[in-house]
Amino acid sequence: MGARSHRSVTVVIAVGLVSGLALAGCSSSSSKPSAGASTSSAAGTSAPSTSAASSSAAAAGPALPDLSGKSIQVLAEWSGQEQQDFQKVIDAFTAKTHAKVSYQGAGDQTPTVLRSKLAGGGAPDVALLAQPGAIAQFAKAGQIKPLGANVLSEIDANYDPSWKKLGTVNGQVYSIMFKAANKSTFWYNTAQFSQAGITPPKTWADFLKDCQALSDAGITPVSIGGADGWTLTDWFENVYLSQAGADNYDKLAHHQIPWTDPTVVQALTTMKQLFGNDQFMAGGKAGALQTSFNDSVTQTFKSPPKGAMVYEGDFSGSVITSTTSAKLGTDAKFFAFPAAGSLTNFVDGGGDAALATNDNPATMAFIQFLASPEAAEAWASAGGFVSPNKNVPMSSYPDDTTRAEAQMLVSAGDGFRFDMSDQAPVGFGGTKGAGEWKDLQDFLSNGDVNGTAAQLEKDAAKETWQ
Repeated sequence: MGARSHRSVTVVIAVGLVSGLALAGCSSSSSKPSAGASTSSAAGTSAPSTSAASSSAAAAGPALPDLSGKSIQVLAEWSGQEQQDFQKVIDAFTAKTHAKVSYQGAGDQTPTVLRSKLAGGGAPDVALLAQPGAIAQFAKAGQIKPLGANVLSEIDANYDPSWKKLGTVNGQVYSIMFKAANKSTFWYNTAQFSQAGITPPKTWADFLKDCQALSDAGITPVSIGGADGWTLTDWFENVYLSQAGADNYDKLAHHQIPWTDPTVVQALTTMKQLFGNDQFMAGGKAGALQTSFNDSVTQTFKSPPKGAMVYEGDFSGSVITSTTSAKLGTDAKFFAFPAAGSLTNFVDGGGDAALATNDNPATMAFIQFLASPEAAEAWASAGGFVSPNKNVPMSSYPDDTTRAEAQMLVSAGDGFRFDMSDQAPVGFGGTKGAGEWKDLQDFLSNGDVNGTAAQLEKDAAKETWQ
């Protein structure tokens, strides 16, 4: 995982951890554990049992035409194991339609490669992008096609309306999310929690109480990777989404309200309750600003640990297993990001959305297939994959951890919002040492709520927003 795979959110969810709220006491191992007992998701919703009828319906999949002799080119960022897993999806489509599908991986440069191909000819039929803003730009420029009626029917049958809305530009649907990432997961060292006699918090107030209890027990509560400014944007987004609500989140994501809005000031004030207390952070403010994302996770689970918990997305699990000896589901678990406001069932995240550069029947058939449970099942069993498709049987996922991650995502419904900084212009939301990244690093250092809001607005005003 690169330093900013947060920006191209298709990080390999190579390993997840058992949900602290849902799977407490379940032992697990490596790329998604298994426990066997019925569970609840980290969002607090019981994971549904999968009936034979729903499984067989998903396995049957959508009715697609015979595409013998037709060829489709697909562009996405996946390589290595992810590419191999996506090939299973391609193979399932080929077996169903007899179409020939060729794949090109372009990594973090996928939007740039697509833009070049659209301008110079030789564009792929289908592309999967992790940037809704880029998709909107292509749509407004007339470079991609609205999805056809059969695709829309598949989407309506399998997705919460919020996912359809995410792919809508000027009243037409141009994309649908195939692979998702959950960035509302909070990871904790179970031994440290046990020593302090606390349980995973559900609210921000409970979180602060747990921090105090840990501190009183001589344990540093939280490890923060502030050297990577994108981690601080994720902190802000989770607090803001819960506190200001989904509608205000959408407005701020498109700069329809200023960063000096009272909702922003309130969220920064809430964050200061943690960021303003050196005793609650590993190394204090200075230490947090010198700690990378990877190190913030590692130092929470190494022996001896430097912090009892660390916030970041579901991709954090791969760091735990690759850099520490912590046992997944025993030494390390996750809980849902504690609610800082009235919205308690929410997920901030990202993912890869499929779009079409033409309206050929084969192109639309492939995207229709990607919107089906059948396509998601082809990858789900391999691990490292979570789908926002609500009709993917939970039994398709290889273990309780992935099922908890998927259920949390699906159960969020309209409480899911795409990563705000990834929707912003790159100059504001995705540049090291500039814009939101730097402004929030400065905020972590100086704690100036109103000054930070003013600087965020000043930097946001420099950019052109979608």
